[in-house]
Amino acid sequence: MLAPPIHSLFDRTAMNLIAVFNGPNLNMLGTREPEKYGTATLDDVENLCAEAAEELGLAIDFRQSNTEGELVSWIQECRGRAAGIVINPAGYTTTSVAILDALLAVGLPVIEVHITNIHRREEFRQHSLVSKAATGVIAGLGVAGYALALQAMANLVGGNEDDDA
Repeated sequence: MLAPPIHSLFDRTAMNLIAVFNGPNLNMLGTREPEKYGTATLDDVENLCAEAAEELGLAIDFRQSNTEGELVSWIQECRGRAAGIVINPAGYTTTSVAILDALLAVGLPVIEVHITNIHRREEFRQHSLVSKAATGVIAGLGVAGYALALQAMANLVGGNEDDDA
């Protein structure tokens, strides 16, 4: 007897799948500079995203990498498989032309998220290359920004974007 075909989560839910990608050092949330980033862990953020996605009728693919090339590969995999991307590029925000180019290449809506307000931080953190590919940016609202990004993405992929806002 043949095994049933293997279909990825992407294939079954492309219309409502949102990729949530996290860049370098976010695996250290909860212990790294809690006075800036809070005490929530990356697992807490994933749970928050899963709960928000469920309420919005979305599926998520939540991942974290400290490696730029891996993030680029994941972004490229989204083309034709996901409805949009929520990304916290973290330390790659200000340096990664490769991530910018990958986001532009996939042609999907992108919401950029930052736990801290990058515009109130050191000058070198205030210029985001990734923003050039982003439909919207959420910064400074702590980990709650991820849930807000998913709400915004649900509006974008559902065709409910308010153009008058």
